[in-house]
Amino acid sequence: MSLQRLTRLTPEQILRRRRLTLEVLWVCTIALVPWAIYLGLSLPRDYNTKHWDLAWAGFDGLEILALGATAYYGWRGRQALIGTALAAATLLICDAWFDIALDLGTPAIWTSLASAVFLELPLAFFLIHRVRLLMRITLLHLFPEVDPQGNPMKLSKMPLVALLDALPAADKGEGGQRRGEDRGEGHGQEHGHGHGHGQDGERDTPGQGPREPGPH
Repeated sequence: MSLQRLTRLTPEQILRRRRLTLEVLWVCTIALVPWAIYLGLSLPRDYNTKHWDLAWAGFDGLEILALGATAYYGWRGRQALIGTALAAATLLICDAWFDIALDLGTPAIWTSLASAVFLELPLAFFLIHRVRLLMRITLLHLFPEVDPQGNPMKLSKMPLVALLDALPAADKGEGGQRRGEDRGEGHGQEHGHGHGHGQDGERDTPGQGPREPGPH
């Protein structure tokens, strides 16, 4: 969907799409629980397969793509690195899990454990930590730094930006008030001056704010 079409959505359409997405996610989550239990009880401990080399080479190729994209977007200073960094971290954790699980009871388990402990898991958690930091930096440009009780705003309590104009005020959570509104920036904009305007009185575009640093 293009950005122009997205901005034309009514609050009712936004909430309807959100509700549909959540229903699909909950159905998938609930359905996977008995499926995972069934697999754990029914799958054999030993299994011979073909294309073992293709499976692992392809998996490592996905890791390379995710890490390379993260490095590129970090170098370019793009928000897209948040998604690629999370994808890379997830693949690294999966890599460590499968290496250890498949090598249990074999001499190769020590190599898999060393790779997981000293390489894959530290890099994955480093990326997750950086993503969390970048998300906080980004969202603190939109929301106040503290909640109404004066406590630091938690990332888990910040509402989705896409839902701010659709949700009722009571459903927006403690971070429902935007950072700009909290500072009274809207009044300055009405008079053609104040924060958010250039020297000629025109409003700055969102992309002109300070860029977040990439992982380093």
